[in-house]
This record gives sequence, C-alpha cells and structure tokens, in this order.
Amino acid sequence: MKTMELVDMLAAGTGGSRRLPGGAGTRMAVALAAGLGGSALLLAIIYGVRSDMPELLLQPLFWLKVSFPLAVLLAAQAAAARLARPGMRIGVGPAAALLLPPAVLWLAGAGWLALAPPSQRLELLLGSTWEVCSLNIALLSLPTLASMFWFMRGLAPTRLAAAGAIAGLVAGAQGVLVYSLYCVEMAPPFWGVWYVLGVLAPTLLGAWLGPVLLRW
Repeated sequence: MKTMELVDMLAAGTGGSRRLPGGAGTRMAVALAAGLGGSALLLAIIYGVRSDMPELLLQPLFWLKVSFPLAVLLAAQAAAARLARPGMRIGVGPAAALLLPPAVLWLAGAGWLALAPPSQRLELLLGSTWEVCSLNIALLSLPTLASMFWFMRGLAPTRLAAAGAIAGLVAGAQGVLVYSLYCVEMAPPFWGVWYVLGVLAPTLLGAWLGPVLLRW
C-alpha cells in the first residue's frame, strides 16, 4: 500500500471499519488459491495422492479429519483480514474462533483414548507416521505462507508479529488440508498432537518473519 493511500484511509476513519480496504478480499482469494495450488503441486510431486481416495471420500471419519483444518482456515482468514489493516487487533470473537477447533479436536481425542483399551492408546497417539507428519505439513504450508505474506505486504499491517503468525496459521491449516489427501492416519488422538504441531510450526515461523518481511 502506498503511503498517501494509507494516510487517506486513516483520515477517512476506515481503519476501524469492519470492511477490508478495496481489493483486499480479492487479494486474499488470490493468495489462498495460489498457496493451495502450490501445496497441491508439492503433494503430487513429493508424496502423491492415495490410490484409494474414492473409497476414502465415503468414510465419515475422513470428513471429520478435514473439518479441523477447514475450521482453522476459516477462523484464520477472518483474523488475517483484520490484522492486515493498520492498528487492528484480532478481537475477542475471532480469537475465540481460532481456539475452538483445536479445543474440540483435543476433546474428541481425549474421548477416543478413554474408550480405547490401554494397550492401544500409545498406538493411537503415534500412529505409523508420527516422525514425519508434522514436518510434511510444515513443508506443504510453505507455498501458502509465501502467498499470505504477499497478501499482507500489499496492505498496511502494523502488528507485524501477529500478522505474520496469522499468515503462518492460514498456511498451516491449508498444509493440513492438502496433507489429508495423503495421510493414512485416521485417529483423532493422532491429529490432536501431530496435526496441531504441524500447524504450529509455520505459525511460529510467520511470527518470526513478520517484523522483518512485513515492515513498511
């Protein structure tokens, strides 16, 4: 955003408005689409897509799995739209929306573990891919992290670490969403640990890079 455009926007009082600056909604859509396309391409090149995908789509547990990153993605988009504007905070409502998906996932995982025989609980937590799951998610999040920083830099965020963290959270959620097309793990306790760690990695990276890359 150009300096005079920012001055005009602040003078008009739009910094406190609930609406995004002109064109920002389209810019975010482009960023999300570019990031999703990049992540999907990485998945296809490095990992591939499961051959049993048609059968997998018929399983309710698969849709429960993808509901977590979708919920995080929607909440993080709303928070990113606010933090992209100068002087804006996330707000209580968007912050609560960010906390709800992992809280629900952890409750589901705890219930799943409580109902499982003690001998199976460690297996439910570790699955067969715990050593690589979070790393794979972090890798697949990188295209969206780059595109979300492009989105943020086109506006005028002033809370740079928070804006970077939210950009990373969006990236992590899309990374999980794409990785779900490859991941064989179908236990909520596993998702509650390794998926959440996979989302946390780009979030922390974004918070670290925000003050450097989003400075204007």
